[in-house]
Amino acid sequence: MDEEKKQKKSFFEDLEANAKHPVFFRWWLRATKVIIIFGLLHPFILGFINSFNSARVERQSSHSGDRIVPHPNAPDPNDPFHFGSCYPNGPGNSSHWKCGYLDVPLDYTNTSDSRTARLAMVMYQVGKKKSNHTIVLNPGGPGGSGTYYALRAGETISRNYTDHTMDVLGFDPRGVNMSTPSYSCFQQDGYRDRWAALTSQFPETARFPMEHLRLTDAYATATWTACESTFGDKGRFLSTAFVARDVDSIREALGEETLNAYLVSYGTNIGTIYSQMFPHRVGRMLLDGIDPADQARTVEGWGRSAIGDIEKAFVEGVLGECVRAGPKACALAKDAHLTTADLKNSTYALFDRLKTHPLPATHPNLGPGVITYETVDSIIYSALYNSASWPMLARMLAELQDGNGTLALQMQDWHFDPLLSKDKKKGGRGSPRWPGVKAPKTSSEELTNAVVCSDSYDSPRHNLTWWNELQAEMVKQSPLGGSVNWGYVISCRSFKTKVAEVYRGEFNHTLKNPLLLIGETHDPATPLRGARHIHEILGKNNSRLIEHHGYGHSSRDRSEGCTERIKRDLFLFGKLPEKGVTECFADGKPYPLPVEKKDVGGAAAQGVVNGGQAEFGLKEWADLAYFSRRRMAGF
Repeated sequence: MDEEKKQKKSFFEDLEANAKHPVFFRWWLRATKVIIIFGLLHPFILGFINSFNSARVERQSSHSGDRIVPHPNAPDPNDPFHFGSCYPNGPGNSSHWKCGYLDVPLDYTNTSDSRTARLAMVMYQVGKKKSNHTIVLNPGGPGGSGTYYALRAGETISRNYTDHTMDVLGFDPRGVNMSTPSYSCFQQDGYRDRWAALTSQFPETARFPMEHLRLTDAYATATWTACESTFGDKGRFLSTAFVARDVDSIREALGEETLNAYLVSYGTNIGTIYSQMFPHRVGRMLLDGIDPADQARTVEGWGRSAIGDIEKAFVEGVLGECVRAGPKACALAKDAHLTTADLKNSTYALFDRLKTHPLPATHPNLGPGVITYETVDSIIYSALYNSASWPMLARMLAELQDGNGTLALQMQDWHFDPLLSKDKKKGGRGSPRWPGVKAPKTSSEELTNAVVCSDSYDSPRHNLTWWNELQAEMVKQSPLGGSVNWGYVISCRSFKTKVAEVYRGEFNHTLKNPLLLIGETHDPATPLRGARHIHEILGKNNSRLIEHHGYGHSSRDRSEGCTERIKRDLFLFGKLPEKGVTECFADGKPYPLPVEKKDVGGAAAQGVVNGGQAEFGLKEWADLAYFSRRRMAGF
């Protein structure tokens, strides 16, 4: 409403200024005579005002002779996305970037409810006009910003997989980042950090686990109460089924018969449910890093389904590849004769020490801090998402073994961190702002739990004893990942929202086109078994599966001649492998030999540089920590 008042005020200010110009005055006089002659005063004025409001008339160059000139960044009034340039004054290829929004029903299940959700959009448009087909992105989560993802990866996806023949569109799902309702239940991110720090201890390190569990449960109850007080009943409309309907609204607004999509991590959950709700709309859809949608129906399913390959990724990946690379490339491999078993024993001994003896640490900018087992576990889990971070992780672990926690202190992830840019920490905050959407004041962290708990809202409720036993069972299965993923779902115990819609149908509908699924062998968030499971329940005619042998979350360890080629074939030609399952192997290995990089002052730079990869330092780490905390895949 305030923005509309500003636009109207700007119009009248421009009108008053232009009326003093002689050319404008003559034009106005002639127009007035015409109006009087034809008796069209009322519709003329309405049309004249609307033209100003829709065109954003420029103050200094709003007339050329007798003609009003629309602002070059003005959205097309017939465009449902209200697209304008993301960078109206930007250089180079900035004209390819379109920013806007799409209004969709808040509640698709109730036609009498006129409320809407506003979805922020970013499109990389390859030409002057929209392409015939558009790739819709989702980076995962729940809670991942698609606008941020599009700005980071949209051009690359269009180039790598379509030879710049297809536009790429990213959107913030309802409740996320700049879309409404922006689901944040804290007024400041610092407030969230304060309470999260109090409750983030793992039960296995607590002296009295049940007492700590009661504290965690009380915090979750207070959070849901605050969310309901802030958003009323809007929490009823955040389930994956509603997001799938939003995706179909996007497809319809694009004017395309089928959905073409690149969906990663939790985005594959959206894609799977979309394929069952709208089987006749499935186009060229790639699902990478499979989050099994059917297993999210139980209150613990989303957390339990994630922990299958975490230990494998750490031991075979981080430690095993470190031994292979040797001391020159991996700081943990201090002795060339070390075995993977040796490194595992010494590293897990470090973890055991930290469980009972946290390490004091200091940093000149951050001040004092304490490195706990929970701190290190969280850092490891984030690092498993991208093997490019492993040299830094190995250095941190080696320093911890020597009693130095400075790097670990720097690698801790907080919701509020004044030393890091908003763009890195908020997944889009600090990115271009555009009319019709508003950057959130705080991050939409509670959205992750709201979606997870919404998708399982009708499953049986359990007492604290059951939850305590679940945590112990998950830690036994995955010492490094059990408590982290249990922490994602424990808040569902006190979730009492009556969700308006969830998908409870079968997963065997006949699809217009088969889905391309990619599962990874060492994925810390979406184990390969989940991809195999979804491939099986969809049926052999409805999907193809790539088993990608590599490290990290989703197929980010590239396989140019196999995985990447199949992706290109899908988007360029609609072609899929004939076989149901194809095995692909990543081209490279972690821990490249480092090349020392000197900064201006001559000191060694933070991070690792090698001939074929970009530097991975603390800035890149902050980005990775942001993505991993939301179970997203970067690009």
